[in-house]
Amino acid sequence: MGKLDGKVAFITGAARGQGRSHALALAAEGADIIAVDICADIETNTYALASSDDLEETRRLVEKEDRRCVTSIADVRDPGQLRQSIEQGVAELGRLDIVVANAGICPLGQMPGNAFLDAVDVDLVGVINTVSAAYPHLRAGASIIATGSTAALMKGGSDSPAMGPGGAGYTHAKKGVAQFVHDAAKALAPESIRVNAVHPTNCNTDMLHSEGMYKIFRPDLEAPTREDTVDAFASTQPMPTTPWVEPEDISKAVLFLASDDAQFVTGLQMKVDAGQALAHTHAYAIK
Repeated sequence: MGKLDGKVAFITGAARGQGRSHALALAAEGADIIAVDICADIETNTYALASSDDLEETRRLVEKEDRRCVTSIADVRDPGQLRQSIEQGVAELGRLDIVVANAGICPLGQMPGNAFLDAVDVDLVGVINTVSAAYPHLRAGASIIATGSTAALMKGGSDSPAMGPGGAGYTHAKKGVAQFVHDAAKALAPESIRVNAVHPTNCNTDMLHSEGMYKIFRPDLEAPTREDTVDAFASTQPMPTTPWVEPEDISKAVLFLASDDAQFVTGLQMKVDAGQALAHTHAYAIK
Protein backbone atom coordinates (compact mmCIF):
# COMPACT_ATOMS: atom_id res chain seq x y z
CA MET A 1 0.00 0.00 0.00
CA GLY A 2 1.36 3.38 -1.03
CA LYS A 3 0.53 6.70 0.59
CA LEU A 4 -0.97 7.95 -2.69
CA ASP A 5 -2.73 4.85 -4.00
CA GLY A 6 -5.58 5.76 -6.33
CA LYS A 7 -4.55 9.42 -6.64
CA VAL A 8 -3.52 11.45 -9.68
CA ALA A 9 -0.91 14.23 -9.63
CA PHE A 10 -0.42 17.04 -12.16
CA ILE A 11 3.19 18.28 -12.28
CA THR A 12 4.62 21.16 -14.30
CA GLY A 13 8.27 21.32 -15.28
CA ALA A 14 8.25 17.52 -15.08
CA ALA A 15 10.73 16.69 -17.83
CA ARG A 16 13.81 16.83 -15.60
CA GLY A 17 15.23 18.15 -12.32
CA GLN A 18 12.91 18.65 -9.39
CA GLY A 19 9.81 18.05 -11.49
CA ARG A 20 10.93 14.62 -12.66
CA SER A 21 12.03 13.75 -9.13
CA HIS A 22 8.60 14.71 -7.78
CA ALA A 23 6.88 12.62 -10.44
CA LEU A 24 8.93 9.55 -9.53
CA ALA A 25 8.51 10.05 -5.77
CA LEU A 26 4.74 10.35 -6.06
CA ALA A 27 4.52 7.45 -8.50
CA ALA A 28 6.53 5.26 -6.13
CA GLU A 29 3.78 5.86 -3.54
CA GLY A 30 0.99 4.89 -5.94
CA ALA A 31 0.04 8.06 -7.82
CA ASP A 32 -0.59 8.24 -11.55
CA ILE A 33 1.04 11.28 -13.14
CA ILE A 34 0.06 14.01 -15.58
CA ALA A 35 3.46 15.43 -16.58
CA VAL A 36 3.92 18.61 -18.60
CA ASP A 37 6.85 20.73 -19.69
CA ILE A 38 7.49 23.46 -22.23
CA CYS A 39 10.19 21.36 -23.95
CA ALA A 40 11.65 24.49 -25.56
CA ASP A 41 14.07 27.23 -24.66
CA ILE A 42 13.14 30.76 -23.56
CA GLU A 43 15.33 33.39 -25.17
CA THR A 44 16.37 35.30 -22.05
CA ASN A 45 17.14 32.14 -20.09
CA THR A 46 20.83 31.47 -20.59
CA TYR A 47 20.82 27.72 -19.90
CA ALA A 48 18.99 25.17 -22.03
CA LEU A 49 15.59 23.96 -20.83
CA ALA A 50 14.31 20.40 -21.01
CA SER A 51 13.53 18.64 -24.28
CA SER A 52 10.72 16.39 -25.46
CA ASP A 53 13.13 13.48 -25.04
CA ASP A 54 13.53 14.44 -21.38
CA LEU A 55 9.76 14.43 -20.94
CA GLU A 56 9.55 11.03 -22.61
CA GLU A 57 12.18 9.75 -20.18
CA THR A 58 10.06 10.95 -17.26
CA ARG A 59 7.14 9.00 -18.69
CA ARG A 60 9.30 5.89 -19.04
CA LEU A 61 10.57 6.14 -15.48
CA VAL A 62 7.07 6.65 -14.05
CA GLU A 63 5.83 3.62 -15.95
CA LYS A 64 8.80 1.68 -14.57
CA GLU A 65 7.16 2.31 -11.17
CA ASP A 66 4.11 0.51 -12.61
CA ARG A 67 2.08 3.73 -12.70
CA ARG A 68 0.36 5.44 -15.61
CA CYS A 69 1.76 8.68 -16.99
CA VAL A 70 0.10 11.10 -19.42
CA THR A 71 2.54 13.63 -20.88
CA SER A 72 2.01 16.75 -22.93
CA ILE A 73 4.01 19.77 -24.01
CA ALA A 74 2.56 22.91 -22.44
CA ASP A 75 3.79 26.39 -21.56
CA VAL A 76 2.68 27.48 -18.07
CA ARG A 77 2.41 31.04 -19.39
CA ASP A 78 -0.55 29.89 -21.52
CA PRO A 79 -3.67 29.02 -19.47
CA GLY A 80 -5.31 27.37 -22.45
CA GLN A 81 -2.45 24.93 -22.92
CA LEU A 82 -2.58 24.01 -19.23
CA ARG A 83 -6.34 23.46 -19.29
CA GLN A 84 -6.00 21.24 -22.33
CA SER A 85 -3.22 19.19 -20.70
CA ILE A 86 -5.21 18.72 -17.51
CA GLU A 87 -8.41 17.80 -19.34
CA GLN A 88 -6.52 15.26 -21.43
CA GLY A 89 -4.94 13.76 -18.33
CA VAL A 90 -8.14 13.66 -16.30
CA ALA A 91 -10.01 12.10 -19.22
CA GLU A 92 -7.48 9.27 -19.29
CA LEU A 93 -6.74 8.87 -15.58
CA GLY A 94 -10.15 9.72 -14.18
CA ARG A 95 -9.48 12.36 -11.53
CA LEU A 96 -7.08 14.96 -10.11
CA ASP A 97 -5.95 15.06 -6.49
CA ILE A 98 -2.51 16.68 -6.38
CA VAL A 99 -1.10 19.73 -8.14
CA VAL A 100 2.64 20.46 -8.10
CA ALA A 101 3.28 23.88 -9.66
CA ASN A 102 6.99 23.44 -10.16
CA ALA A 103 8.01 24.92 -13.53
CA GLY A 104 10.57 27.69 -13.20
CA ILE A 105 13.43 29.57 -14.84
CA CYS A 106 16.18 31.88 -13.57
CA PRO A 107 17.55 34.11 -16.36
CA LEU A 108 20.71 35.60 -14.84
CA GLY A 109 23.23 38.19 -15.96
CA GLN A 110 23.12 41.35 -17.99
CA MET A 111 19.99 40.71 -19.98
CA PRO A 112 17.36 43.07 -21.42
CA GLY A 113 14.46 44.11 -19.22
CA ASN A 114 12.14 41.47 -20.58
CA ALA A 115 14.19 38.91 -18.62
CA PHE A 116 12.37 40.28 -15.56
CA LEU A 117 9.02 39.72 -17.25
CA ASP A 118 9.94 36.23 -18.46
CA ALA A 119 10.92 35.16 -14.94
CA VAL A 120 7.71 36.57 -13.46
CA ASP A 121 5.56 35.07 -16.21
CA VAL A 122 6.94 31.57 -15.68
CA ASP A 123 7.70 31.53 -11.95
CA LEU A 124 4.67 33.39 -10.60
CA VAL A 125 2.02 33.74 -13.29
CA GLY A 126 2.74 30.14 -14.29
CA VAL A 127 1.96 28.98 -10.75
CA ILE A 128 -1.29 30.92 -10.70
CA ASN A 129 -2.23 29.63 -14.16
CA THR A 130 -1.54 26.06 -13.04
CA VAL A 131 -3.70 26.32 -9.94
CA SER A 132 -6.49 28.07 -11.85
CA ALA A 133 -6.52 25.43 -14.58
CA ALA A 134 -6.54 22.58 -12.05
CA TYR A 135 -9.10 23.99 -9.62
CA PRO A 136 -12.29 22.89 -11.45
CA HIS A 137 -11.11 19.27 -11.17
CA LEU A 138 -10.20 19.33 -7.48
CA ARG A 139 -12.33 18.08 -4.61
CA ALA A 140 -12.11 17.97 -0.81
CA GLY A 141 -8.79 16.51 0.28
CA ALA A 142 -6.84 17.82 -2.71
CA SER A 143 -3.33 19.17 -2.23
CA ILE A 144 -1.70 22.04 -4.12
CA ILE A 145 2.07 22.45 -3.76
CA ALA A 146 4.07 25.32 -5.26
CA THR A 147 7.84 25.43 -5.67
CA GLY A 148 9.18 28.57 -4.06
CA SER A 149 12.79 29.41 -3.18
CA THR A 150 14.78 30.61 -0.23
CA ALA A 151 15.22 33.73 -2.38
CA ALA A 152 11.66 34.58 -1.29
CA LEU A 153 12.65 34.45 2.37
CA MET A 154 16.00 36.25 2.42
CA LYS A 155 16.55 39.98 2.38
CA GLY A 156 18.02 40.85 -0.98
CA GLY A 157 17.45 37.32 -2.21
CA SER A 158 18.76 37.15 -5.76
CA ASP A 159 17.99 40.70 -6.81
CA SER A 160 21.52 42.10 -6.58
CA PRO A 161 22.62 44.19 -9.59
CA ALA A 162 24.99 41.40 -10.67
CA MET A 163 22.03 39.10 -11.23
CA GLY A 164 20.40 41.51 -13.66
CA PRO A 165 16.69 42.01 -14.34
CA GLY A 166 16.07 38.26 -14.60
CA GLY A 167 17.40 37.71 -11.10
CA ALA A 168 15.19 40.50 -9.83
CA GLY A 169 12.25 38.89 -11.60
CA TYR A 170 13.04 35.53 -10.04
CA THR A 171 13.06 37.01 -6.53
CA HIS A 172 9.88 39.01 -7.17
CA ALA A 173 8.16 35.89 -8.49
CA LYS A 174 9.16 33.63 -5.62
CA LYS A 175 8.04 36.21 -3.06
CA GLY A 176 4.78 36.37 -4.96
CA VAL A 177 4.46 32.58 -4.81
CA ALA A 178 4.81 32.68 -1.02
CA GLN A 179 2.06 35.32 -0.75
CA PHE A 180 -0.17 33.52 -3.25
CA VAL A 181 0.11 30.25 -1.32
CA HIS A 182 -0.76 31.99 1.95
CA ASP A 183 -3.81 33.71 0.53
CA ALA A 184 -4.99 30.77 -1.60
CA ALA A 185 -4.77 28.53 1.48
CA LYS A 186 -7.20 30.83 3.28
CA ALA A 187 -9.54 30.99 0.32
CA LEU A 188 -9.65 27.23 -0.32
CA ALA A 189 -9.60 25.99 3.28
CA PRO A 190 -13.44 25.87 3.54
CA GLU A 191 -13.39 23.42 0.62
CA SER A 192 -10.75 21.25 2.36
CA ILE A 193 -8.24 21.97 -0.42
CA ARG A 194 -4.78 22.49 0.98
CA VAL A 195 -2.20 24.90 -0.49
CA ASN A 196 1.47 24.86 0.58
CA ALA A 197 4.89 25.93 -0.68
CA VAL A 198 8.27 24.24 -0.56
CA HIS A 199 11.28 26.58 -0.54
CA PRO A 200 14.50 24.81 -1.59
CA THR A 201 18.05 25.98 -1.02
CA ASN A 202 20.68 25.42 -3.74
CA CYS A 203 19.42 22.31 -5.53
CA ASN A 204 21.41 20.08 -7.86
CA THR A 205 19.64 20.90 -11.13
CA ASP A 206 20.46 22.54 -14.45
CA MET A 207 19.27 25.88 -13.06
CA LEU A 208 21.95 25.80 -10.39
CA HIS A 209 24.67 24.37 -12.61
CA SER A 210 24.64 27.12 -15.18
CA GLU A 211 27.20 29.68 -16.25
CA GLY A 212 25.13 32.57 -14.93
CA MET A 213 24.75 31.03 -11.48
CA TYR A 214 28.42 30.11 -11.23
CA LYS A 215 29.38 33.73 -11.97
CA ILE A 216 27.09 34.98 -9.19
CA PHE A 217 28.75 32.71 -6.64
CA ARG A 218 32.31 33.29 -7.91
CA PRO A 219 32.38 36.86 -9.28
CA ASP A 220 36.15 36.87 -8.81
CA LEU A 221 36.58 34.41 -11.67
CA GLU A 222 36.03 35.13 -15.35
CA ALA A 223 34.75 31.66 -16.21
CA PRO A 224 34.07 29.68 -13.01
CA THR A 225 33.41 25.96 -13.23
CA ARG A 226 31.29 23.64 -11.08
CA GLU A 227 34.37 22.74 -9.05
CA ASP A 228 35.16 26.43 -8.46
CA THR A 229 31.77 27.02 -6.83
CA VAL A 230 31.59 24.13 -4.36
CA ASP A 231 32.86 26.07 -1.35
CA ALA A 232 30.84 29.17 -2.26
CA PHE A 233 27.60 27.20 -2.45
CA ALA A 234 28.34 25.38 0.80
CA SER A 235 29.09 28.63 2.65
CA THR A 236 25.47 29.79 2.31
CA GLN A 237 24.13 26.94 4.48
CA PRO A 238 24.93 26.67 8.21
CA MET A 239 24.32 22.93 8.35
CA PRO A 240 27.45 20.92 7.52
CA THR A 241 26.00 19.42 4.38
CA THR A 242 26.91 19.16 0.74
CA PRO A 243 27.06 22.37 -1.32
CA TRP A 244 23.60 21.64 -2.66
CA VAL A 245 20.67 19.39 -1.85
CA GLU A 246 19.39 16.82 -4.31
CA PRO A 247 15.99 17.01 -6.05
CA GLU A 248 15.03 13.88 -4.11
CA ASP A 249 15.43 15.84 -0.86
CA ILE A 250 12.80 18.30 -2.06
CA SER A 251 10.57 15.46 -3.25
CA LYS A 252 10.36 14.08 0.29
CA ALA A 253 8.73 17.35 1.36
CA VAL A 254 6.42 17.32 -1.66
CA LEU A 255 5.37 13.76 -0.88
CA PHE A 256 4.54 14.68 2.71
CA LEU A 257 2.43 17.64 1.62
CA ALA A 258 0.69 15.58 -1.07
CA SER A 259 -0.23 12.77 1.32
CA ASP A 260 -2.83 12.40 4.03
CA ASP A 261 0.01 12.70 6.55
CA ALA A 262 -0.43 16.43 5.95
CA GLN A 263 -4.24 16.43 5.88
CA PHE A 264 -4.45 19.45 8.21
CA VAL A 265 -1.35 21.26 6.90
CA THR A 266 -2.13 24.30 4.78
CA GLY A 267 -0.53 27.68 4.17
CA LEU A 268 2.87 26.26 5.12
CA GLN A 269 6.06 27.83 3.83
CA MET A 270 8.24 24.72 4.17
CA LYS A 271 11.96 25.40 3.97
CA VAL A 272 14.24 22.61 2.78
CA ASP A 273 17.34 24.74 3.03
CA ALA A 274 19.90 23.35 5.51
CA GLY A 275 19.32 26.54 7.53
CA GLN A 276 20.10 28.94 4.68
CA ALA A 277 17.25 31.34 5.45
CA LEU A 278 17.63 31.36 9.25
CA ALA A 279 19.65 34.56 9.32
CA HIS A 280 16.86 36.31 7.44
CA THR A 281 13.79 34.94 9.22
CA HIS A 282 12.31 35.17 12.71
CA ALA A 283 11.24 32.51 15.19
CA TYR A 284 7.65 33.65 14.82
CA ALA A 285 5.57 36.04 12.76
CA ILE A 286 2.47 37.36 14.48
CA LYS A 287 0.58 40.37 13.20
